[in-house]
Amino acid sequence: MYKQKIEHVMLDFVNGRNTPSTIKDAMVYSLQAGGKRIRPILLLAVIEGYGKDIEAGMKTAAALEMIHTYSLIHDDLPSMDDDDLRRGKPTNHKVFGEAMAILAGDGLLTHSFQLIAEDELITSDQKIKLLGLLAKCAGPEGMVGGQVADIEGENKSLTVDELESVHVRKTGKLLIFSALAGAIISCASGAEQSKLEQFAHHIGLAFQIQDDILDIEGTEELIGKRTGSDEFKRKSTYPGLLSMDGAKEKLRFHLDKALSSLEELSMDTALLKQIAHLIVNRNH
Repeated sequence: MYKQKIEHVMLDFVNGRNTPSTIKDAMVYSLQAGGKRIRPILLLAVIEGYGKDIEAGMKTAAALEMIHTYSLIHDDLPSMDDDDLRRGKPTNHKVFGEAMAILAGDGLLTHSFQLIAEDELITSDQKIKLLGLLAKCAGPEGMVGGQVADIEGENKSLTVDELESVHVRKTGKLLIFSALAGAIISCASGAEQSKLEQFAHHIGLAFQIQDDILDIEGTEELIGKRTGSDEFKRKSTYPGLLSMDGAKEKLRFHLDKALSSLEELSMDTALLKQIAHLIVNRNH
């Protein structure tokens, strides 16, 4: 239910703008490529857990997924990960060319802030908090900075702490935004926000550990892109540093930490627990 609503909001917004057809087609192509939509679903799950109307968070959730999608378009470029497939389909630059793929990513990034700014279901104070937090989590202090560290970590042997620092930013910060945005829209207390941030921190690391495991144990058919790319690029991974058994033990550690962070919350945490288990047990 969440997933379809999020996709409707994204596509309705992009298709409703007065933009050149080529970039609109490129943006829509990647938005329609599928995906688990874990980040926006987490945001809405927090709102539902507090018993609030999820419609108040729908545009922020859609904006968050636009940012995630832009990051994937740019990650796939030849100058970055140089991937030909994303979710089983040709990557954006393979269909529209590198220049248009860059611009499609730029378009989704800037559209995301416009979508939140124009939301009539949240207060001006909430908009300011959300826009500032999203810029921090998605920008050089967060996801973009994590991508920089990831590139600079190629062909190097990182420590586990250094690897975690990469992934806290590259993957974890947008998940932290998901949880905190849901809390901001729900008017949750600072103490509750702190617990939700801890939850998101640990599921972000669990998400990346499972990604590393799937890059070795997964199949291209299920994952929708080539496997073994981390080894090819000589990237440090959790299985490489800890062994496969060690990585799986670390995965369980972060799942346990995430679940324990939920124990003192005043909300219904059932959906958050489901999301945590989904991240750990997914096969793609």
